[in-house]
Amino acid sequence: MTTPEPTYVPISCSFHDVLEAVATTRKPVRIDFVDGDGQPQHRSAVIVDVFSKDGAEYVAIGTGETLRLDRLVEVDGRKLADH
Repeated sequence: MTTPEPTYVPISCSFHDVLEAVATTRKPVRIDFVDGDGQPQHRSAVIVDVFSKDGAEYVAIGTGETLRLDRLVEVDGRKLADH
């Protein structure tokens, strides 16, 4: 049985601006996030796109993965909690 995805919690506009700026530079950055099982993960990748779908927001990264914004912890040394 699959556990339903928790309701999306919007991130701050200022952190969203950080993501847009990082996506514009197309440089690889460290992305720390929590996966669907609640486990901490990290990737070094380019943020390819920031987009909305089905009431939630996501980043597509150069590894081919899509990450929900409310699962992000830190991107390029900037912590979501600080915004």
